[in-house]
Amino acid sequence: MTQSNEHLRCILALDLGTTTGWAIRGYDGLITTGTASFRPGRYDGGGMRYLRFTNWLTELDRLSGPISAIWFEEVRRHAGTDAAHVYGGLMASLTSWGELRGIPYEGVPVGTIKRHATGHGNANKQAMIAAARARGYSPADDNEADAIAILHWALENQGGAA
Repeated sequence: MTQSNEHLRCILALDLGTTTGWAIRGYDGLITTGTASFRPGRYDGGGMRYLRFTNWLTELDRLSGPISAIWFEEVRRHAGTDAAHVYGGLMASLTSWGELRGIPYEGVPVGTIKRHATGHGNANKQAMIAAARARGYSPADDNEADAIAILHWALENQGGAA
């Protein structure tokens, strides 16, 4: 099915974490991917990571948007307490940012993303990177590879004009 670019919406896919993987399909159909670090600085207060994250979202929306929809990896189990706290804070920041702007957002379960990208719901990091490379991308790490997989899942499972 071929679509003209005028029907494309700008959508953002995120793998939330201290190093957040991202992939965005612009309204022009161009897909751009990368990672962004939200590691706190030595003298940062506890909320600076989240303030930098929301500022980053605003800048991404300004430069590439307007963003019409956001898809993110929905993690139900974390390796540690710190990772769970960071994920929860980033997700709260993301969802409140989206609510303020009227941008719909939805989480996609980890197994769904992995199964779509590799055929296996428990694929490891290297398999996710290999799947992104098979699609023609050069992800810096598994965070970027996961965001690419989320974006392609959304494009292929949400009617193509997600």
